[in-house]
Amino acid sequence: MAEKHKIVIVGGGAAGLELATSLGRKLGNKGLAEITLIDAASTHIWKPLLHEVAAGTLDESEQVEYLAQAYRSHFRFRLGKMEGLNRVKKEVYVSPTLNDNGEELIPSRTFSYDTLVMSVGSVSNTFNIKGVAEHCLFLDTTAQAFRFQKHLFESYIKNYIGKNSVRPLSIAIIGAGATGVELAAQLHEVTNVLAMYGLNETSDVKLTIIEAATQLLPALPIKLATATQQQLVSLGVDLRMGRRVTEITGEGITTHDGEFIEADIKVWAAGIKAPDWLKELDGLETNHINQLVVDSTLKTSDDDIFAMGDCAACVWEGHTGNVPPRAQSAHQQASTLAKSIVNRLKGGKLVKFTYYDYGSLVSLGKYTTVGNLMGSLMGTVSIGGFIAKVVYLSLYKMHQIAIHGYFRTAMLTLSNTFRRSVYQKIKMH
Repeated sequence: MAEKHKIVIVGGGAAGLELATSLGRKLGNKGLAEITLIDAASTHIWKPLLHEVAAGTLDESEQVEYLAQAYRSHFRFRLGKMEGLNRVKKEVYVSPTLNDNGEELIPSRTFSYDTLVMSVGSVSNTFNIKGVAEHCLFLDTTAQAFRFQKHLFESYIKNYIGKNSVRPLSIAIIGAGATGVELAAQLHEVTNVLAMYGLNETSDVKLTIIEAATQLLPALPIKLATATQQQLVSLGVDLRMGRRVTEITGEGITTHDGEFIEADIKVWAAGIKAPDWLKELDGLETNHINQLVVDSTLKTSDDDIFAMGDCAACVWEGHTGNVPPRAQSAHQQASTLAKSIVNRLKGGKLVKFTYYDYGSLVSLGKYTTVGNLMGSLMGTVSIGGFIAKVVYLSLYKMHQIAIHGYFRTAMLTLSNTFRRSVYQKIKMH
């Protein structure tokens, strides 16, 4: 019997998990290929929801267990972090998995592949600014988001419980893109809920957003960005626009004009890049932010290796620059690559990837949602309020449908609706 075609997918983010699920159902279920997904975490959370994880407002049922998903969708999941690649031998090297005490749980391993897909996402770009790595919290991974949530709750307790007179807990978010803006709104809601639960009589928390540009949310039209800015100001968020950060210490942030902004908690959300180790991935071509350079079929400089999502630099045809690192582009790339790999096994041609920009949406929690929708029939339409909130929710539902199917997604949605009416509004442990 001929050996099965080995497909290895590194990275279980939105694109990686959707691709593994799709190929598992199309190829793995029929015994036509062996699909393996490798990720350093054991569970998946849709990355645009990490700000809710950080604030403690995301329902834990939204997490997807990789092992359970692999069992249902006919692919294999292996826990571990990729540390190297040998293109000649067609091998992926995975480092040992350690517990919190540094004890080895799983030894280093080697995985052979016929087709390799890199989907390792992105990390924060600190731009080599002094003190960022030492003093800031990040929201690149689920583990970092949970760490933030724990630190937030402990800081709140430390600052308020048993004290009659305290200064406000200060939280500074560097970066006024979607992550920074959505996190600020979520944190404002959370501090009110903490006060409502009796931890303090008032939600006296100072929120500050620091941004080098003069406009927040550069992906949105100026009209929507201004509306969002007004909403944040009405919530009491202090916006420091046009302030470039030059240094961060344990006490606060220094900007280019010499201003010092005190902050107990500092969050970095000012830009992304692909992980540094991609620069030395056995000679694969990368760009200035470590992304793997791919052609119009998402193929790298190696015919057997593909890349998608935030770690891939794919030219946006008809536009200046590359396809933007968004959830919708990851979803589209996973769909295209699933077709290409099926064709590849049949000896057919790879499918050309064409990115369709359906607009941008930003959610300010319970307060409002704003954005713009784009399409060939209606052009560009600005939306807000309830309609925008429904469209924003539908983006996540598309991801859930891709990995769970329509029926299971409907049942999960119904279940979560009832759960939210019973359980606490935020996670406090």
